[in-house]
Amino acid sequence: MPAKKTGPRAAAQSLKERPQARVLIIGGGINGVGTFRDLALQGVDVALVERGDYCQGASGASSHMIHGGIRYLENGEFRLVRESVVERNRLIRIAPHYVKPLQTTIPIFSTFSGVMSAPLRFLSHKQQGKPKERGAFLIKLGLSIYDSFSRDGGTVPRHQFRGRKRALAELPRLHPGIKYAATYFDASVHNPERLTLDVLQDGEKAGLANPGPAGSTARASNYVSLQSMGREVPAGNGSTTNGSTVQLRDELTGELFDFTADVIVNTTGAWVDLTNEAMGAASRFMGGTKGSHIVLDHPDLLDACKGREIFFEHTDGRIVLIYPMGDRVLVGTTDVDADMARDAVCTDEEIEYFLELIGHVFPEVPVDRGQIVYTFSGVRPLPRHDATQPGFVSRDYRIERQAGGRGAVVFSLVGGKWTTFRALAEHLANDVLAELGIERRVSTAKLAIGGGAGFPVDEPGVQAWIKAHVSADRGADRTALLLTRYGTRAEEVIAFLDAGPDRLLRSTRELSVRELEFMARHEQIGHLADVLIRRTSLAFRGLVTGELLNEVSEALAGPLGWDSAAQAREIQHAEEVLERFHRIQVHSLVA
Repeated sequence: MPAKKTGPRAAAQSLKERPQARVLIIGGGINGVGTFRDLALQGVDVALVERGDYCQGASGASSHMIHGGIRYLENGEFRLVRESVVERNRLIRIAPHYVKPLQTTIPIFSTFSGVMSAPLRFLSHKQQGKPKERGAFLIKLGLSIYDSFSRDGGTVPRHQFRGRKRALAELPRLHPGIKYAATYFDASVHNPERLTLDVLQDGEKAGLANPGPAGSTARASNYVSLQSMGREVPAGNGSTTNGSTVQLRDELTGELFDFTADVIVNTTGAWVDLTNEAMGAASRFMGGTKGSHIVLDHPDLLDACKGREIFFEHTDGRIVLIYPMGDRVLVGTTDVDADMARDAVCTDEEIEYFLELIGHVFPEVPVDRGQIVYTFSGVRPLPRHDATQPGFVSRDYRIERQAGGRGAVVFSLVGGKWTTFRALAEHLANDVLAELGIERRVSTAKLAIGGGAGFPVDEPGVQAWIKAHVSADRGADRTALLLTRYGTRAEEVIAFLDAGPDRLLRSTRELSVRELEFMARHEQIGHLADVLIRRTSLAFRGLVTGELLNEVSEALAGPLGWDSAAQAREIQHAEEVLERFHRIQVHSLVA
C-alpha cells in the first residue's frame, strides 16, 4: 500500500496537484465523511472538501446521542425510528470504542395526560392548544413499539416501568411529585469528532489500498471551500456524464484553484441552498433549526443522575435531556428556527431555560451559571418547513438530484441525523454509483469503524489491553486515555510515541509533545482550536488555560511550520473562537 503523504496541508496539496475526481463531496460533517468512506470502499475516485474543520458544524454540535428517536413515533416517522434503532444497535457493534449503551430514564408526572391531544398532533404535526405532557400510557405505548424495532439484532435491554416508590429509591434526587419512571436504553457518542475522523481515515486508507495511476483514489481536505462553478467539461476520458469545474479556495493560504468532477455531492447541511446557489443550481430545500447545549462541572448533579440520561418533556412541550459525560453533565437542547445570517451560539435566554428545566427534574439540586464550563450550538440540517413548528419537522432525510448549472449532476442531501449516518451514506453512495454506472462491491453494514476493530468487548478486556501496552514511561492512566481517545488505533499512536523522546505538557497530563506531532502529521490540524475542541475534549470539559494555549501552540509550531507570529495569531484565534462560540474566556500567558 502506498504511504499517505503527511505534513502541513499535504491533503490540500494533493487536490491541487491532481485537480479532478469522478466525485467531489462538499461538506465534511458525518454524512459527507460517511459517504466519502462508502464510495472509497467501492473503488470510486472520490474527493471531499470542508470549508472549516471536520465535524465543526452541526455534526459537532449534536446532543452526543446515538438514538432511535422515540419522539418521532408521534410524528408518524416509523420508517425513520426503525432504521434509527437498527443503526444504533449496529454502531454499538462496529464502533464500540466511541458508541456506548446509555441507560435513559423518563420521569413521568401523570397517567393519561396527552391521550386526547396526541392523535391530533400526529395528524396535524402542530401543537393543539396548551402543551400537555405525555403520561404513562402514551410513554408505555411508545416504548413498547420502540422495543419491537430492536428484536432483530437488538443489543440493549427492553424498557422497564417503575412506580414512584421504586423510582425514587433508584434516583432519590428526582422530583418527589413523579408518579412513574420509565427506563430504557439508547446509546451515546462521547467523541463525535473523533468518530468522524475514524470514518474519514477509513476512506483514505481504502483509497490508498486501491490507488489509481496518479495515486490515492480517496482524498479529503479540511479548510478548503467552494467559491463558484466554473466551466463545463465535455464527456469523455472515462466520464459517463458531463463534468464540471468548480473553483475552490484553500482557507489557510488564500490560494484559489479549479477542481473537476463528474458528480458533485452537496452535504453542507443547513448551508445546502447556499452551496447550490454558488454552483448555479439554486434550491430552496433547507429550513434548519438551532439547538444549544450547556456543559456543567457539577458533582452534585452528576451524582443525582446516577450514570443515567434523564430524558423528559419540559413544561413547554420540548423534549430535553440531562446526562453525564465523564465527569461533566450535558444539558440540552433547544429547537428554534435558525437565522443563517447570524452565528449559532447559546444565548442568555437559552441558558436560563436550561437552568429552569434542571430544577423541574431535580428541584433540590441548585445550579447556577458559575458551574457552566462550556456551551455550544448548531443548526440542524432540517428540510424547509414553512408553518410547521420546529419540533414537528421531520428528522428523516431525502436526496435531491439536480443537473448542475454547468453540466455536472449535483446530489443534495436534505436532512439526516447522526444515528443514521451509515445507512444514509450507503443510500447516497448507491445513487452516485448508479449515476456512474458502477456496481457496489462492499457493504459497510458489518464493517468495523477505525479503532473499533478488535476493541475489547468488556472491562476485563480493556484492562488487559491497557496492561499489555503500558511502559516504563507511560503508565496505566495515560495508556487508558489513549485507548479512549483512539480506540485500537492507539497502537499506531503508541508506536509513534515510543519512536522518540517525549514528555507530557506541564498544563495537562492528557497530551504530550509527540502526540501533538502525531496529530499534526496524521489528523489535518489547521488551527490550534482544532486540537482543543475536536481532537480532544479539553475545551468541552472546561480545561483550557492560558498555559495550555501556549504549550500546544509551541508543540505544533515545528510540525506545522508556525513562526512566532503565526503562534501568536493561532493563540488569539483560539481565544476568539472559545469566547465567540462557546462563551469561554481564556487568556494566554504571553502578551
